[in-house]
Amino acid sequence: MAEMRAFPGDVADVVDQELDRLLPAKHDGAETLVEAMRWSLFAGGKRFRPALIFASGRIFGGLEKELPATAAAVEMIHTYSLIHDDLPSMDNDDLRRGRETCHKKFGESTAILAGDALQAMSFQVIADDANLSEQTRLRLLSGLGYAASRMVAGQQLDLEAEGKEISIDEVRHIHENKTGALIEFSVFAGAVIGSARAAEIDAIKTYGREIGLLFQITDDLLDVTETSESLGKTAGKDAAKNKATYPHLLGVAGAKKLADEAAARASAALQQIDRQTEILKKFVYYLLDRGS
Repeated sequence: MAEMRAFPGDVADVVDQELDRLLPAKHDGAETLVEAMRWSLFAGGKRFRPALIFASGRIFGGLEKELPATAAAVEMIHTYSLIHDDLPSMDNDDLRRGRETCHKKFGESTAILAGDALQAMSFQVIADDANLSEQTRLRLLSGLGYAASRMVAGQQLDLEAEGKEISIDEVRHIHENKTGALIEFSVFAGAVIGSARAAEIDAIKTYGREIGLLFQITDDLLDVTETSESLGKTAGKDAAKNKATYPHLLGVAGAKKLADEAAARASAALQQIDRQTEILKKFVYYLLDRGS
């Protein structure tokens, strides 16, 4: 498990260098906007989604130089979603990754614009990546656009579900979009960059859907079992807002059982890929350990 924890850290260093290159601190014009974007981008996230891109890309033969830009683009999209999720009109959170949220630090208007700019820039980063063929860039842009729209739709469904009793299938549908879409895209992107075959793409997308579910279940579990200090964000906010979560519907034990089932399905999907997929199996173990 120590090896698994080291891997995202190694990727984070590469991705942070790429993000710093793409969005340097010294910038002509709109200094406050850039400062706000960097405040959230470099707040110490685990770079989980970029790590998935690198893991998948390496498995399918992607070159190291082909991976950083797409990984940075996904982190930009993810960070934009966090900035907007924390806004007063959404989750109204004051703490993210152990420090002030973007809107608390820079004001609501600037936070909205910082998220907007990161979202737009993510597509430009992929479109301008000369390390990838035009065909590959087009597939990635289409896939990222679809994932981002699903993520937003999931956020809308999540807001509409607050305070309501909904079924476990409805909860899963929310999180397959809100959380899972970008995670699924991440492993898909690595496979596309590595020129994976169609059957391998299908299998890796199934894996991505299941670890997206696993990620959300363990995130829900952490919200009810950990403190704000250990999480780096406000603990217990899901219960306070009466959000539809797996522990709320199934209890802690039931949520852990569902996590085990998602992990088994993710592992089964990897068995359909005749390559060295051990690192992606370790992501499954890592997430299970996170929620235990």
